[in-house]
Amino acid sequence: MVLSPSIAHARGATVLERMLDRFDGSVLDGAQRVSRIRLVITDGGTWDALVSPSGATLEQARTSVRPAAVIGADAATWERVADDLRGGMDAYREGRLVVRHNLHLGVSFLAATSGMTGPERLRFDCVSTSLGTISVCAAGLGEPVILLHGLGATKVSFLPTIAALAPTYRTIALDLPGFGDSTKPVLAPYHPPFFARAVCELMDELGIERAHFVGNSMGGRIALEIGLRHPERACSLSLLAPSLAWRRPRPWAPLVRVLRPELGLVQLSPRWAIEAVVHQIVPRAAASWLHAGVDEFLRSYTTARGRVAFYAAARQIYLEEPHGARGFWTRLESLATPALFVWGKLDRLVPFGFAAHVRRALPSSRHLELDCGHVPQLERPQETHGAIAAFLAEHRAV
Repeated sequence: MVLSPSIAHARGATVLERMLDRFDGSVLDGAQRVSRIRLVITDGGTWDALVSPSGATLEQARTSVRPAAVIGADAATWERVADDLRGGMDAYREGRLVVRHNLHLGVSFLAATSGMTGPERLRFDCVSTSLGTISVCAAGLGEPVILLHGLGATKVSFLPTIAALAPTYRTIALDLPGFGDSTKPVLAPYHPPFFARAVCELMDELGIERAHFVGNSMGGRIALEIGLRHPERACSLSLLAPSLAWRRPRPWAPLVRVLRPELGLVQLSPRWAIEAVVHQIVPRAAASWLHAGVDEFLRSYTTARGRVAFYAAARQIYLEEPHGARGFWTRLESLATPALFVWGKLDRLVPFGFAAHVRRALPSSRHLELDCGHVPQLERPQETHGAIAAFLAEHRAV
């Protein structure tokens, strides 16, 4: 760590010095270039950390330069972060530590300065596949658990899940193609078979033959596709408010079929509209997660390729055929992989009534019903992760 002489004795900088003294660039995504992360001590001052895998420097904040990420807290909370990253994550969940603009960068900075060296530490990486680069964060050792995010979300929506499972399992959260920091091919189909292929290729690159899968929303649908199409790769499926094919008539289907996702190359929605949607999706999440969800969505959506991926994936979800020989509900009956379904009674995207249909299609499946919306791992983390941990323990690989 290199400290600018002009701030060597500035009030509040001591705690940041301690953190940067143990900076470990190997924790970061190896493809990351120098990034400016603004560190705000609300009762002490503001500094900028210039961070890359090769090192970090600290300087007085340059307010004329927009940072890639902002991390803010009071001095007492920064002390907790400096002493123990887990305390910092608790502070984040409680709203006393705020990360804005780019949660990937903010959390990777906290991980790189945590001083943790054991297998439980959080690590970021980029993995090359035939479909392009996949961005991942991982922690822990043991049987692999792969975490698949929902439509418009990123891998960081599973940070609480990583924290809960990493003491026992090798947890790997990824940005699906089209989202977050992963590749965003314009002409990709962005349907469940495409995503299932991407996940299996990632597993091959990581040397993983079989894994447990935890998927939220669209990620749950992808986990189901892996269980149906590649059952030899899946030990178990934990499905958090999974998106499922609509059983009722879809009045807008003819119009949606002719609309092209490539319109996303030029179309952009205002931030206020996006924030309203996120509040509807996760009505009981902490404010810190709501703001982070908007920021993470916008990181992809404000790029032309990210919008194309979003529209293509949403189009596939809406148009998926429910019945017939190739219909989702017909295929679902053949699922042999053990499955746990977690439903949000307040979910405004996946109707709670789907649970009854799943029970009929899969009599052996497990179900948990919670008073929450569409993202149980953020809204009801203790109940959700307790159920997942118990389910995983029952289905350990032989």
